[in-house]
Amino acid sequence: MKNKYAPHRAGYAVPTLLLGLLASGQVLAQSSAVVYGIMDAGVRSTSGMDPANARSVGSASMINSGINTTSRLGYRGTEDLGGGLQALFFLESGLNINTGATASSTKFFDRGAYTGLRGDLGTLTLGRQNTLLADAVLPVDPLATRFASLNSNVAISALSAHQLGIEYGASGSNTGSYRLDNSLKYAYSVGNTTARVMHAFGNQADSNSKLSSNGASVEYKSASWQGILAYTQFKTVTGLTLNGYVSGVAVPVGPGRLNLTYSGHSADTSATAKTRNQVLGLGGTWPLTPQLDLLVGHYRVNRSRTAAVDDGYNRTIAFLEYKLSTRSLVYLEADNTRWKRDYQGAGLSATSTGVSLGIKHSF
Repeated sequence: MKNKYAPHRAGYAVPTLLLGLLASGQVLAQSSAVVYGIMDAGVRSTSGMDPANARSVGSASMINSGINTTSRLGYRGTEDLGGGLQALFFLESGLNINTGATASSTKFFDRGAYTGLRGDLGTLTLGRQNTLLADAVLPVDPLATRFASLNSNVAISALSAHQLGIEYGASGSNTGSYRLDNSLKYAYSVGNTTARVMHAFGNQADSNSKLSSNGASVEYKSASWQGILAYTQFKTVTGLTLNGYVSGVAVPVGPGRLNLTYSGHSADTSATAKTRNQVLGLGGTWPLTPQLDLLVGHYRVNRSRTAAVDDGYNRTIAFLEYKLSTRSLVYLEADNTRWKRDYQGAGLSATSTGVSLGIKHSF
């Protein structure tokens, strides 16, 4: 077949500049870099809960960012290296679009910053990235991690807000260990099964153990059901440990999906004290019309502590989502929390409620 770009009459020559542009186009076709984001904001009203969703007296009204899905700005890309091998990168910042501030005051790319390689032998990534517990929650959580600041699986099972006041693993925070710095993660898939392992270095000059973390997970996904099991151990700078696990299944039910999770952790909070949390999650997604979805998640949290009375809470969160387009939707959210004993404060109302109305746009 004749090449339409080849010279077709005597004396014709393709200019050097055009050759350069064609070569550049070939390189671009083998690589990709994308800027993306989620902008989510809504009006929220609560009773017995403060703007940070902690148990409190009275009521509050506010505009919040990330009620449905955490607002973010990200950059990701790949480069084809040949032979089925790709280089990749990922950078993502959490945003509070109600104030215009980044979600973290200390880490600009707080939601992830890593690079790596992907090929026939698996995927290897290095940098700041989700733990295997966080990875495990997303596919089986009843709400698919919606309302992260109120979602018990995100906060307690995946440790984004463990309330222990100690830095476990190299998270850079004493309030949560959802993501870890200085980490290495490897994933390999065979058929419907994916196995993952992860190690996070503590980067401490005097020890390879302090602030380190090790974990493993296995996930099965088919057309009929999805299941996952993950375990991770985290260490503090003083050698205390936190052992966490996530297990769950998701199964289709008619046009919808049913989710069940059982997760928790056991943490040393001193040389003689422990805190244990267990979370049972149940719920799912039901399409009411092609544009309208109902999502419901119920979470039962039980907490036990050394020399303290057991407590916890039961929380139900529901979303109605109406899709305006493939990238935009409006939502109505309602939640109810029934506190057990003195969880998050003594002498307060036994019940907290909240209602939110918002919009989410993705690009």
